[in-house]
Amino acid sequence: MKELIFKGGSKRRLKNFPEGARVDAGHQLWLVQMGREPDDWKPMTTVGAGVKEIRVHKPHEHRVIYFAQFEEGIFVLHAFEKKTNQTTQHDIEIARAAYAQVQSERKQKKH
Repeated sequence: MKELIFKGGSKRRLKNFPEGARVDAGHQLWLVQMGREPDDWKPMTTVGAGVKEIRVHKPHEHRVIYFAQFEEGIFVLHAFEKKTNQTTQHDIEIARAAYAQVQSERKQKKH
């Protein structure tokens, strides 16, 4: 089972989800840890290659953006409540910054 690695404030944000959304998001992340796909997801190429978004619909819209391409774990880049049909640029930028941090940390470990 792959480890969950939370970047930035993603763990705190996920913990602040309403109980139903938090439980559902946790289950979906567990599926990813087990090597399966979440029940409802979409690719987030605007954040980076291989990045996916888990879509939680309880009691309203919540999202968890993650990256699971590396052996060391599943990087949870961002978690947030969605209030509009389109993901805000602010939320995309938070996830992009976390994605860039993961890439940078991996490059540093190789040298």
